[in-house]
Amino acid sequence: MRWQEPARGSTDIPTETQAETGPVTTTADDHGHILVVDDDPQIRLLVARFLQRHGYQVTGAPDGRAMLEALAHSAIDLIVLDLMLPGRSGVELCRDVRATSQVPIVMLTARTEESDRITGLEGGADDYVTKPFSPRELLARIRALLRRARAGQGVMAAQTNAIVSFDGWRMDLRRRELQSPSGTLIDLSTGEFDLLVAFVEHANRVLSREALMQFAKARMSDDPFDRTIDVQISRLRRKLEADSRGGQLIKTVRGAGYLFASQVDHQQGQPA
Repeated sequence: MRWQEPARGSTDIPTETQAETGPVTTTADDHGHILVVDDDPQIRLLVARFLQRHGYQVTGAPDGRAMLEALAHSAIDLIVLDLMLPGRSGVELCRDVRATSQVPIVMLTARTEESDRITGLEGGADDYVTKPFSPRELLARIRALLRRARAGQGVMAAQTNAIVSFDGWRMDLRRRELQSPSGTLIDLSTGEFDLLVAFVEHANRVLSREALMQFAKARMSDDPFDRTIDVQISRLRRKLEADSRGGQLIKTVRGAGYLFASQVDHQQGQPA
């Protein structure tokens, strides 16, 4: 069993253990629609019922095909995605989602090695939870990611004409879109876009990892070996350098942090 039970006497965990046999959707208050993808039917059932009790609508899927079908037919606010799935892995599915969507993704991994966590983050996940996991921790991660996503949408909606440009690149803050100098739309995860916003808002200043995590509202970890922010920076740097004018926009300042080396122009006007 890969679900970590709360302490005896807790009322937060469902007591019914009958396993579901396929995808299932449960409805609740309008706190958000969560897609739980795990090949363990008992985990899907327990997570679904736990989240439902906290006001979420939940759809469960046992594999990648059911997951993609749910995404095609439902408005999903967040995905909880197991790293180890039959057929296509969670990382492969995460990359598929990132090709067309910025929906927040929490990756479930059964191992604690840093390489496994980095694999999920490099695939486009925004956060991860290690099995066996506490249901309260998973709920906290979900709430934090949804809060970030909704706060970002609210701020950008208020700035309906906010356009940022740098070195030929163009950011539409309202639509949360990034356009390369050649005119290509670049797919960024929620974390990557928030990180880039932090960089352009503090251009030509050296920012520590801790400052970037605070500015981008990234997850703070008690693990001193957690390289979450570095992985996101590496992914963002690769995407920027794939279609740049030859200069490195995100520079590493040894022993200090990172610097976004570009002149940034904030425009007010209707997006093109």
